[in-house]
Amino acid sequence: LMDTVAKKEQKKVEISSAEWQIMRIVWTLKHVTSSEIINLMQKKQTWSDSTIKTLITRLTKKEFLSRKKEQGRYIYSSTVAEQDTMNEYANTLFNDFCAHKAGSVLNELIDSLEISQADIAKLEKTLKEKEKTAPEHVHCDCLPDGCDDMC
Repeated sequence: LMDTVAKKEQKKVEISSAEWQIMRIVWTLKHVTSSEIINLMQKKQTWSDSTIKTLITRLTKKEFLSRKKEQGRYIYSSTVAEQDTMNEYANTLFNDFCAHKAGSVLNELIDSLEISQADIAKLEKTLKEKEKTAPEHVHCDCLPDGCDDMC
């Protein structure tokens, strides 16, 4: 059972940039037809109807979207929570980075993103708490025995 859960969780972060765009529409609207998705995506991208339909089909097969028929048309909705999915994706991405350099990558992200004053206040609070238990130095995990003298 654990292996099945682990595989499903791992599968959930396997989503392309184009698929993220579709998911953002579905998360925002909650219940949406393929025609509505196509119409909205074509206001953002120059993708064909068939490309967008293919993305919707992929997301349904990956179990990110569910569909049910209502009055002769399919209504799509998300099967995954937006925040949980974004957090899982970010954690998976950062797990692939050198642990020693994660802090500088986070700093660059914060510097380059537009974030609200409320989010900045939350970050400051989180960092203050994290500082209490943070190590003086995060060791590199790129090689089995580390590589701190090379980083």
